[in-house]
Amino acid sequence: MDFRLLEYFLAVAREQNITTAAESLHISQPALSTQLKNLEEELGKQLLIRGVKGSRKVLLTEEGMILRKRAEEMLLLKKRTEEEISGSNEIIAGNVFIGTGETETVRLFAQVAKKLQKKYPDIRYNISSGNAEHVIEYLDKGIIDFGLLFREIDKQKYESIPVPIKDTWGVLMHKDSPLAIKESIQPQDLWDKPLIVPHQKGDDVFLNQWLQRDESQLHIAATYNLIFNASLLVDEGLGYALCYDKLINTKDSNFCFRPLYPRLEVKGYIVWKKYQVFSKAAELFLQYLRKILENKI
Repeated sequence: MDFRLLEYFLAVAREQNITTAAESLHISQPALSTQLKNLEEELGKQLLIRGVKGSRKVLLTEEGMILRKRAEEMLLLKKRTEEEISGSNEIIAGNVFIGTGETETVRLFAQVAKKLQKKYPDIRYNISSGNAEHVIEYLDKGIIDFGLLFREIDKQKYESIPVPIKDTWGVLMHKDSPLAIKESIQPQDLWDKPLIVPHQKGDDVFLNQWLQRDESQLHIAATYNLIFNASLLVDEGLGYALCYDKLINTKDSNFCFRPLYPRLEVKGYIVWKKYQVFSKAAELFLQYLRKILENKI
């Protein structure tokens, strides 16, 4: 499949208009239309719905939406490959790609990057935020070099380094909430409260075990993927958010954070694919990461 055709297709998907896309690509509209038809013929599927409701708006079919996602991934990998191959042997530059959830452990990545920055200022760090499923998907597809996961690792597929930092679960709440007077939160304190919980797979089982209740017995007011969004729900009085500590600055704010009791902690792992061939930048990042964890630098 021609990468140029994928770029043309993504331009149309972005603009939702073939004429506008042609202008952005600096080619004629008939030429672009021909190229898109060739792509559909090559794949044997209709990718675009043209002239929606009498307009010139172009929408994607189900197959077109699948291709858009894959095309973005393929072009990203193409760009990374070109950067890695064409990089100078003398000057180490390029990108390090990291996938992670929201956690204080991200500071560890920053510490490694800061150490490297002094000697290798041309390395760029790209942080992709998402839940564990997002990180694993990107690892498996080669879109990221490293992932941070808070779960047991499949040792047949991945290499990993345990992180000597633990995240503590607790409750983010409005500082005038009834539970704010407590120093810690016990399971029974939350049984009748509206809860805002992460929708990451695995966290629900983990938290439900601590809560000693099935989800059907709890009042789940909302789920979230990013804690900042959850904090807005808390601020508006929707409920109590279960989350890690240190993610929301509660000083001089409307919020307070109270840890769970019995204490609930999770341990993280920095993960990469087995037999991964790293770029020079990613290899250096891993070397410095190991040294920092061993307190050698």
